[in-house]
This record gives sequence, C-alpha cells and structure tokens, in this order.
Amino acid sequence: MRRRRTLLACLLATLVALAGCTSRTASGGTGAPDTGTSELFAVDQRRPAPEVTGELLEGGSYDLARHRGEVIVLNFWAAWCSPCRAEAPELAAVAEATRAQGVSFVGIDIRDDRDKAQAFVKRYGITYPSLFDPAGRTALTFDKVPPTATPSTLIIDRKGRIAALYTKPLTREDLQPAVGQVAAEPN
Repeated sequence: MRRRRTLLACLLATLVALAGCTSRTASGGTGAPDTGTSELFAVDQRRPAPEVTGELLEGGSYDLARHRGEVIVLNFWAAWCSPCRAEAPELAAVAEATRAQGVSFVGIDIRDDRDKAQAFVKRYGITYPSLFDPAGRTALTFDKVPPTATPSTLIIDRKGRIAALYTKPLTREDLQPAVGQVAAEPN
C-alpha cells in the first residue's frame, strides 16, 4: 500500500509538472481554451473529500472538517503562475457574491515562498484564507479526484463531498453558476 501511494505521488507530481501553468493569450483566454478538466459531478457520483488541514499563510490553522455544512471552494494556486494571477480577481468576485449563500473559499498556495504568496494575496485583494503548502502535499490527498494542474479548483458540497473539479483557469462565468447550483442543494 505504501509503495502504491509513493507511486501515485510520483505520478501526480509528474502530471502537475507536465501540466504546469498554462499561459494566457493577450485576449485573456488560454492558448488552448479547453485543455483542462471541467466536471460537475452528479450527487450520487460524488466522493468524500479527503482530510484538508494545514497552516494558513497569515498564521493559524485550517481544517476542512470544521466546515461541514458549508459549500467550500478550494483553489490550488501559486504566485508564479500566470493563469492564477488572471483568475485571482475572478475568484475573489465569486467569493464575495456567494458568501451569503453559505459558501467559503480557501486557497491552497503551492510551491511558493511565504513572502511571494503574501504579496500575491495583497496585490489581488484576496480576502479568503489560504493554506501555505510549499511542498504541494495537500493535492496528493485527492487521489480519487486529483487537482492535476495549477490552477485547479474543487467545489466541496455541504456533506463534504467533491461536487466539481476544474483543472484550468476560471472566470466568474465558469465558476459562479456551479457554486450557486451546489449551494442551492438541500443539506
């Protein structure tokens, strides 16, 4: 079992490295618009989200389990990632627009140093918390529905199940309807 997890971790790390961080064209779109995954899972096909815990970028700690009953949007990002910079204001707008629906956003900063990550948060007006995960270990816990690129975004429903996975940069138009749909589901 340990060997299998190690092999899976190596495979995931290779996929993330290969997928890397796609560049955006001058018009704001990606060079290949639909190269990433965009999947909203039917309620009966959702898998439980793994344990997500860690140190927050600004100090303190986070535990996803404490937020059962909320819709959580997890966004894997990095300050060096051009599409992450492009989508940051979009995510911040959706976070603000959906807060009253019981939706919380959490960033997961990977492969950064703390100073650059904090500068990113300040520059793009990110008001929601971010886990500081320079080794990228949190992504490895999502072995059944892995975030295989940077940026990647997951929507976790009120019952703690993965409702959606996006492995591409998002806009408000991409994300807000899906978040609203999951938030409108009965608890």
